[in-house]
Amino acid sequence: MRRRGFITLLGGAAAASPLRARAQQAMPVIGFLSSTSPGGYQNSLIAFRKGLAETGYVEGQNVAIEYRWAEGQYERMAQLAADLVLRRVAVIAVPGSPPGARAAKAATSTIPIVFSVGDDPVSSGLVASISRPGGNATGINFLTGEVVAKRLALLHELLPGATRVTAFINPADASRAEVLREEVEVAARTVGMQLQILNPSTNREIDAAFAALVRERADALFVGPDAFYNSRPVQLANMAARHVVPTAFAVREYVDAGGLMSYGTSLADMYREVGAYCGRILKGAKPSDLPVLQSSKFELVINAQTARMLGITVPPALLARADEVIE
Repeated sequence: MRRRGFITLLGGAAAASPLRARAQQAMPVIGFLSSTSPGGYQNSLIAFRKGLAETGYVEGQNVAIEYRWAEGQYERMAQLAADLVLRRVAVIAVPGSPPGARAAKAATSTIPIVFSVGDDPVSSGLVASISRPGGNATGINFLTGEVVAKRLALLHELLPGATRVTAFINPADASRAEVLREEVEVAARTVGMQLQILNPSTNREIDAAFAALVRERADALFVGPDAFYNSRPVQLANMAARHVVPTAFAVREYVDAGGLMSYGTSLADMYREVGAYCGRILKGAKPSDLPVLQSSKFELVINAQTARMLGITVPPALLARADEVIE
C-alpha cells in the first residue's frame, strides 16, 4: 500500500508538472525597455504596475515582466529592443524614452509597442496619426515641447532680476537635443534672458557642468526634460542647493528631493497610463485602434523651504497658481 501510494503520488506530481509548465508558458510577458537604470524609478514602476492592475494584471500572478535597462547609454537601446523581440514578449512598454520608442519600432513591426514621448509621435514616425495610430505602436504624448517656454517663463517670474540662465540639455538623443535647444533659445529670447547651454550626459559631466555655470555666474539653471536627468533627481537637486543656483526642473520628483520648482507632466500619471494601455492590449485591443493620449495635466510645484534657503521670496501670485507648495 505504501508503495502503491508512493507511485500514485509520483504519477500525480508528474501530471501536475506539465500543467504548471503550461500555466507558466500561458502567462503573457511584457518587455519593459528603459533608457535609464532602475534605481531612480521605483515610484514610476509602482505607477506602471498600478496601471496594469487597473486592467486586471498583477506582476508575478498573471503577467510577467522582462526588464531591460540601458543605464543612460542610449546607444544600447537598439540591442535591448532586439533582445525583447527575440524573447517574443507580448507587448513592449517604452515609457519616457524617445530613443527607446524608435528602437522598438525599428526592431519589430508586429509586436505591440506602448510608448510615452515628449515630442509629436507622428512627425517622428512612430504612428500614422494621433487618433488612429495605424501600426503596432501607440502610447502617450506628454508634450514637453509645449511646456518648455512656460517653464522658463515661470522661472523668470520667480526671479525677475535674473538675466543669465544656463540650460542642461542631454546630447545623447541628438535629434531631441536639437529640437530642445531651439525651443529653449526661443523661450529665453522671449523673456529677455541670456542663455548658456551645457550638455552633460554622465554623472561626472553633471558635476563639471555645475562648476562651469558657477564660473559663468549664472543667475539660474533650467534642466531640460530628459530620462537620464529624471533618474537623478537627488543628485541634481543637491548640486543646485550646494552651488546656490535657483533651478527649474521638468517633473516634481526633483522638488520632492529639494529642488526649487518644477512644471510639467506628472511622471506617475504617465507611467500609469502606459501600464493601463499594456493591459488593454493584453486583453485583445490593437494598438492601431488605441488613440495616442495627450497629457492634459501639468503641475507647478514649488519648494518653499528651498526658496527660503536660497533667499528667494516667491511672489504671492505664483504661490497662488502652484498646484502644490512644499513647506
